[in-house]
Amino acid sequence: MPQFDDFEIKMLDVLQRDGRKPVSELAQEIGLSTTPCARRFEALQDAGIIKGFAAVISRRAVGLTVEVFIQVRLVSHSDGSPESFIAAVQRMDEVSSCWTMTGDHDFLLHVMVPSVDELNAFVMHRLMRLDGVRDVHTQLVLQNIKGPGHVPLAHLRR
Repeated sequence: MPQFDDFEIKMLDVLQRDGRKPVSELAQEIGLSTTPCARRFEALQDAGIIKGFAAVISRRAVGLTVEVFIQVRLVSHSDGSPESFIAAVQRMDEVSSCWTMTGDHDFLLHVMVPSVDELNAFVMHRLMRLDGVRDVHTQLVLQNIKGPGHVPLAHLRR
Protein backbone atom coordinates (compact mmCIF):
# COMPACT_ATOMS: atom_id res chain seq x y z
CA MET A 1 0.00 0.00 0.00
CA PRO A 2 1.36 3.44 -0.88
CA GLN A 3 2.37 5.74 1.95
CA PHE A 4 0.63 9.10 2.27
CA ASP A 5 1.66 12.10 4.33
CA ASP A 6 -0.80 14.32 6.20
CA PHE A 7 -0.98 16.82 3.32
CA GLU A 8 -1.95 14.14 0.80
CA ILE A 9 -4.55 12.62 3.13
CA LYS A 10 -6.06 16.08 3.73
CA MET A 11 -5.99 16.74 -0.01
CA LEU A 12 -7.84 13.51 -0.81
CA ASP A 13 -10.39 14.21 1.90
CA VAL A 14 -11.08 17.74 0.64
CA LEU A 15 -11.28 16.65 -3.01
CA GLN A 16 -13.83 13.94 -2.19
CA ARG A 17 -16.10 16.64 -0.80
CA ASP A 18 -15.38 19.24 -3.50
CA GLY A 19 -13.54 18.02 -6.59
CA ARG A 20 -13.90 21.43 -8.26
CA LYS A 21 -11.92 23.31 -5.63
CA PRO A 22 -9.13 25.32 -7.29
CA VAL A 23 -5.58 24.25 -6.40
CA SER A 24 -4.91 27.64 -4.79
CA GLU A 25 -7.85 27.16 -2.38
CA LEU A 26 -6.95 23.51 -1.84
CA ALA A 27 -3.39 24.51 -0.95
CA GLN A 28 -4.60 27.07 1.56
CA GLU A 29 -7.04 24.61 3.16
CA ILE A 30 -4.43 21.88 3.66
CA GLY A 31 -1.61 24.23 4.68
CA LEU A 32 0.69 24.15 1.64
CA SER A 33 1.73 26.74 -0.89
CA THR A 34 0.21 26.43 -4.38
CA THR A 35 3.17 24.95 -6.28
CA PRO A 36 3.88 22.01 -3.94
CA CYS A 37 0.14 21.37 -3.68
CA ALA A 38 -0.16 21.27 -7.48
CA ARG A 39 2.81 18.86 -7.72
CA ARG A 40 1.26 16.52 -5.13
CA PHE A 41 -2.12 16.73 -6.89
CA GLU A 42 -0.52 15.77 -10.24
CA ALA A 43 1.44 12.95 -8.58
CA LEU A 44 -1.77 11.52 -7.07
CA GLN A 45 -3.40 11.62 -10.51
CA ASP A 46 -0.37 10.06 -12.23
CA ALA A 47 -0.32 7.26 -9.64
CA GLY A 48 -3.99 6.50 -10.36
CA ILE A 49 -5.07 7.39 -6.83
CA ILE A 50 -7.23 10.23 -8.10
CA LYS A 51 -9.04 8.54 -10.97
CA GLY A 52 -11.04 11.51 -12.21
CA PHE A 53 -13.84 13.90 -11.41
CA ALA A 54 -17.55 13.62 -12.15
CA ALA A 55 -20.81 15.40 -11.48
CA VAL A 56 -23.13 13.75 -8.96
CA ILE A 57 -26.53 13.65 -10.65
CA SER A 58 -29.81 13.26 -8.80
CA ARG A 59 -31.39 10.12 -10.26
CA ARG A 60 -34.87 11.28 -9.30
CA ALA A 61 -34.36 14.67 -10.99
CA VAL A 62 -33.66 12.87 -14.27
CA GLY A 63 -36.68 10.55 -13.94
CA LEU A 64 -35.07 7.42 -12.49
CA THR A 65 -37.52 6.83 -9.64
CA VAL A 66 -36.83 3.11 -9.15
CA GLU A 67 -33.50 2.01 -7.67
CA VAL A 68 -32.78 -1.68 -7.05
CA PHE A 69 -30.04 -4.09 -6.17
CA ILE A 70 -30.17 -7.31 -8.15
CA GLN A 71 -28.28 -10.46 -7.18
CA VAL A 72 -27.54 -12.79 -10.07
CA ARG A 73 -26.57 -16.46 -9.96
CA LEU A 74 -25.09 -18.17 -13.00
CA VAL A 75 -25.62 -21.78 -14.04
CA SER A 76 -21.91 -22.47 -14.39
CA HIS A 77 -18.52 -20.86 -14.00
CA SER A 78 -16.64 -23.37 -16.12
CA ASP A 79 -18.05 -22.29 -19.48
CA GLY A 80 -17.87 -18.75 -20.84
CA SER A 81 -20.87 -17.61 -18.81
CA PRO A 82 -19.08 -15.24 -16.42
CA GLU A 83 -17.23 -13.43 -19.19
CA SER A 84 -20.34 -13.30 -21.38
CA PHE A 85 -22.43 -11.96 -18.49
CA ILE A 86 -19.85 -9.29 -17.64
CA ALA A 87 -19.66 -8.15 -21.26
CA ALA A 88 -23.47 -7.92 -21.47
CA VAL A 89 -23.77 -5.98 -18.21
CA GLN A 90 -21.14 -3.49 -19.33
CA ARG A 91 -23.40 -2.62 -22.28
CA MET A 92 -26.52 -2.09 -20.11
CA ASP A 93 -27.04 1.58 -19.32
CA GLU A 94 -29.49 0.78 -16.51
CA VAL A 95 -26.70 -0.93 -14.55
CA SER A 96 -24.71 1.76 -12.74
CA SER A 97 -22.45 -0.68 -10.86
CA CYS A 98 -21.68 -4.39 -10.88
CA TRP A 99 -19.63 -6.45 -8.47
CA THR A 100 -18.62 -10.12 -8.31
CA MET A 101 -19.57 -11.58 -4.95
CA THR A 102 -18.97 -14.48 -2.63
CA GLY A 103 -21.91 -16.40 -1.21
CA ASP A 104 -25.10 -17.65 -2.82
CA HIS A 105 -25.02 -15.25 -5.78
CA ASP A 106 -22.26 -14.47 -8.24
CA PHE A 107 -22.95 -10.82 -9.06
CA LEU A 108 -24.55 -7.80 -7.44
CA LEU A 109 -25.95 -5.13 -9.76
CA HIS A 110 -27.05 -1.61 -8.87
CA VAL A 111 -29.81 -0.67 -11.31
CA MET A 112 -31.85 2.50 -11.86
CA VAL A 113 -34.94 2.71 -14.10
CA PRO A 114 -37.86 5.13 -14.54
CA SER A 115 -40.66 2.82 -13.33
CA VAL A 116 -41.59 -0.59 -11.97
CA ASP A 117 -42.79 -1.53 -15.47
CA GLU A 118 -39.33 -0.68 -16.81
CA LEU A 119 -37.79 -2.76 -14.03
CA ASN A 120 -39.99 -5.72 -14.97
CA ALA A 121 -39.03 -5.38 -18.64
CA PHE A 122 -35.34 -5.12 -17.73
CA VAL A 123 -35.37 -8.18 -15.46
CA MET A 124 -37.71 -10.42 -17.46
CA HIS A 125 -36.78 -9.54 -21.03
CA ARG A 126 -33.12 -8.65 -20.80
CA LEU A 127 -31.39 -9.87 -17.65
CA MET A 128 -33.09 -13.26 -17.30
CA ARG A 129 -32.58 -13.97 -21.00
CA LEU A 130 -28.80 -13.66 -20.86
CA ASP A 131 -27.03 -16.95 -21.50
CA GLY A 132 -25.93 -18.62 -18.29
CA VAL A 133 -28.22 -16.74 -15.89
CA ARG A 134 -29.76 -19.21 -13.46
CA ASP A 135 -31.78 -16.87 -11.25
CA VAL A 136 -32.04 -13.32 -9.97
CA HIS A 137 -33.07 -11.81 -6.66
CA THR A 138 -34.25 -8.20 -6.75
CA GLN A 139 -34.30 -5.82 -3.79
CA LEU A 140 -36.07 -2.49 -4.19
CA VAL A 141 -34.42 0.48 -2.50
CA LEU A 142 -36.96 2.32 -0.34
CA GLN A 143 -34.68 5.18 0.70
CA ASN A 144 -31.02 5.94 0.13
CA ILE A 145 -29.73 6.94 3.57
CA LYS A 146 -26.09 7.50 2.65
CA GLY A 147 -24.37 7.43 -0.68
CA PRO A 148 -22.95 7.34 -3.17
CA GLY A 149 -20.15 6.93 -0.74
CA HIS A 150 -16.76 8.41 -0.21
CA VAL A 151 -13.59 6.38 0.19
CA PRO A 152 -12.72 6.12 3.91
CA LEU A 153 -9.27 7.55 4.66
CA ALA A 154 -8.91 7.22 8.46
CA HIS A 155 -6.78 4.06 8.12
CA LEU A 156 -4.10 6.11 6.33
CA ARG A 157 -3.51 8.22 9.44
CA ARG A 158 -2.44 5.25 11.56
